[in-house]
Amino acid sequence: MTPETTPDDDRLPVGTSPVFGGPTPDDGGGRAPAGSGERRPGRPVRAAETVVAGPAGTGSGALPDGALGGSPEYVDGGWPARLDHDAYHALVRERVADLDRLDPERERLVPEPRLLVALDVDGTILDMAGRVSERVMAAVARLRTYGAQVVISTGRGVQAALPVARHVGLTDGWMVCANGALTLRMDPDAPGGYEVVESLTFDPAPAIDRLHAALPEAIVATEDLEHGFRGSRRFPEGELIETQTVVDLDELRAEPVTRIILRAPGVPVEEFTAAVDAAGLEAVEYAIGWTAWLDVAPGGVTKASALESLAARVGSDASRAVAVGDGTNDLAMLTWAGAGAVMGSAPQEVKDVGDLVTADVWRDGCAAVLDAVIERTRDLA
Repeated sequence: MTPETTPDDDRLPVGTSPVFGGPTPDDGGGRAPAGSGERRPGRPVRAAETVVAGPAGTGSGALPDGALGGSPEYVDGGWPARLDHDAYHALVRERVADLDRLDPERERLVPEPRLLVALDVDGTILDMAGRVSERVMAAVARLRTYGAQVVISTGRGVQAALPVARHVGLTDGWMVCANGALTLRMDPDAPGGYEVVESLTFDPAPAIDRLHAALPEAIVATEDLEHGFRGSRRFPEGELIETQTVVDLDELRAEPVTRIILRAPGVPVEEFTAAVDAAGLEAVEYAIGWTAWLDVAPGGVTKASALESLAARVGSDASRAVAVGDGTNDLAMLTWAGAGAVMGSAPQEVKDVGDLVTADVWRDGCAAVLDAVIERTRDLA
């Protein structure tokens, strides 16, 4: 049974995926991670479990591989080696050059309270073994000493995103969840450790009807803060952290929601994509993950729209924003930010919209971007 994880839980849950909070890239459909250029037989997702990883928000304690989910071949120890010190330093210098190209006067993309740094989770700060590297955690901590606004910007729901934020040391500040439908202010003194400052919902009935007609055997689920996920049946073991309740389609259609998920285990992603396109969804935003997993959000709602509102709230703007991501649900965010940094493992369509392409998650591509922001200030000293 998938464990229930409440927002004020100090534990780090497992079983989430490297894409949009859904299944792992190798979930039985035989689809390799993006950028691998290969297909291979599918392997089962590791069963869900819960581990303790030090006090909440400290990032302390040993974090077992797979503690936040991941593909079994990586969880079991098949990950590439991290860059050594010299290679990583060279990578940071490359990112400094990229940022200098975008901000030659070094006036906007520098660490200070108006800087907004938006970080995707899966495949960006969290690798496929479910780990956040020490370099990422250290870079986040250093940026915050300058007063920079470091914002988790994820497709995950609140219950799945909060443990990641806490693990990297973010117990206050802001977080964007559900691909922009939810904006939270994290506060250790608030009930559950956060308050919702914006929640955007939509009528799910038209989209559910079209999707169910296109893929009648697929799992249809909706998400909201009170109920976690309610679905037409349970997701495969280990794919969701949040609470799951099985209900009929009429109940799913009845109330406004922040997100719809369509999941078709075993359906090839190409076939799934064609069926979704043929469904003719209207007045909504949607993104398809590595596998047969679809997220549907309210029309006009993206990570970028949420960050635009948040930037105004904290006295910043897009020109002072650095965004790092790797998925199609990051496209709008990467285009919006003054510096859109794309992870090296991202699909080509995502790389095409970025201002720069950094290394993949295994080689600390995100950390290098964050450290480059700080390094530019040191160069001026």
